[in-house]
Amino acid sequence: MATNLAISDALIKEAVKVGGHATKKAAVTAALEEYIQHHKQLQLLELFGTIDFDAKYNYKKQRSRDKS
Repeated sequence: MATNLAISDALIKEAVKVGGHATKKAAVTAALEEYIQHHKQLQLLELFGTIDFDAKYNYKKQRSRDKS
């Protein structure tokens, strides 16, 4: 999908240089991937302390159960 964005040239040039990217597109793509990953991590952190933990649960036993 072609998209036109008004992004600071200086910001793009710095992102290309710092990230070692060959193109502006590569720099923007990498930045978006990192942004998405960061926000997914934040969403996981929000779950901290909200999920019940069963100390007796044996995940290894569950792996070996009959798959039929």
